[in-house]
Amino acid sequence: MAQTPSNMLPLGTKAPEFSLLDTVSNKTLSFNDLKGIHGTIVMFICNHCPFVKHVNSELAKLAKDYKSKGINCIAISSNDAKNYPQDAPDKMKANAIEQAFIFPYLYDQTQEIAKKYDAACTPDFYIFDKESKLVYRGQLDDSRPGNNIPVTGSDMRHALDCLLNDKENSNPQKPSIGCNIKWK
Repeated sequence: MAQTPSNMLPLGTKAPEFSLLDTVSNKTLSFNDLKGIHGTIVMFICNHCPFVKHVNSELAKLAKDYKSKGINCIAISSNDAKNYPQDAPDKMKANAIEQAFIFPYLYDQTQEIAKKYDAACTPDFYIFDKESKLVYRGQLDDSRPGNNIPVTGSDMRHALDCLLNDKENSNPQKPSIGCNIKWK
């Protein structure tokens, strides 16, 4: 399986706005509709990637743990569904329900939003503060399929706790590693 790292969008970047179809509710939703009071996690994921499958349960847990703290999660799939039909919107909806995602799972059909975020892989993670400025980009944690490190979400949880406690995150921000986005 190919391993593609994040591009590491510069910290302080303002969250690119979007309006995308939520495959679960069948509504078009924007970043401003979905952002949290204290912060927002934007995740580029997909259904078929083994790196994403490896962390899905932690993504669901992390979203539940931080929702009550004013942090909202948004998942986006930008994969080419024509060549990767398992990433089509109907399959995204089924996956979101199966994984018990409490966050919207949006479809970026044109791939324009992935390009605006400079997303490169699945999973690719971004945390924005209450002013929608980027404070973290990178990995969930050190776990990868087959490396026998437990999935804990430790890197992102630390970044979120720093954000919520108004502390500087002095930990290194390591790129996420995953499958490349399936470009058209």
